[in-house]
Amino acid sequence: MQALLDAIAAMSLPSEASRIFHGRGGMHPGCEQWVLDAYPPVFVLTSFAPVTDDQLAAIGAALQVRWAHIATPEAPLCWVFQQRGEALRIEGRSETRLMAGEVPDRHVVTEAGANFRVHVLRGQNHGLFLDMAAGRRWVSRHAEARRDDRYGLKVLNLFAYTCAFSVVALQAGARQVVNVDMSHGAIAIGQQNHQLNHLTAGATFLPHDIFSSWGKITRSGPYGLVIIDPPSYQKGSFVATKDYARLMRRLPDLLVPGGHALLCLNAPELGEDFLHAQMRELAPELAFVERVANPAVFADVDEQRALKVLVYRAPELPVSA
Repeated sequence: MQALLDAIAAMSLPSEASRIFHGRGGMHPGCEQWVLDAYPPVFVLTSFAPVTDDQLAAIGAALQVRWAHIATPEAPLCWVFQQRGEALRIEGRSETRLMAGEVPDRHVVTEAGANFRVHVLRGQNHGLFLDMAAGRRWVSRHAEARRDDRYGLKVLNLFAYTCAFSVVALQAGARQVVNVDMSHGAIAIGQQNHQLNHLTAGATFLPHDIFSSWGKITRSGPYGLVIIDPPSYQKGSFVATKDYARLMRRLPDLLVPGGHALLCLNAPELGEDFLHAQMRELAPELAFVERVANPAVFADVDEQRALKVLVYRAPELPVSA
């Protein structure tokens, strides 16, 4: 646990949503169970293994000492502890406790100039996936580079969740984003995120099952950018090993000539070769461009276990003789 305590002792006052400590990457032996995130003004400590009251007391004391050094005297320390399912011995379960302070009723955080609603006291997904920060930055830069294209950039955002990709794409100059997610609740928060960022046009929200909505998705295309960021495993909804292929074979028809696809996979048991092999089989005309590097704080002893964000490109139209 010492590496976690050292990270707390060295941290600056966080102004944006960010990860403070990433034990899950295995870079800190003995601390693999711990993750500490900042969703200002709240810290969220997560453990993937059983903890003792003494451990929590030591972490709380370290947070309090550091907070006294970096925050204004009138600002109270606020932190939340979440025990994940592996420690509870029940798959998919978590328990969350408010340890100190108060969580804002309307909790809004920022990242790179964008605002997002979050909810740190319920569920395992807090409304903004911090490990995808580099992916959002790539989308923002891509949209900015195509701001002046003749017809503008049209984006398809599959498994949109709370539509963070859509927000950054529109902020950077995308003409249109079609957001699709089967969760009505997540899409509703996504609409709020657009309102928070004063984005009143350009976004479409489809609270549908992607696999039964291809007709509507296809009619809105083709797209200059298709983003696929599915859960690695969601019972009854998506299983990467069998369902990712159903998405890949659609890509050639969804993309404009020269269009890009951003494929995301957060399954530790599946390396990037899983995506490459399926793309070679199902959409061989798309060329691999790059793997987007994860934020440095998410370093992993095995990058194949970490989040994979891969960019592919469709062929351009042939040049007439």
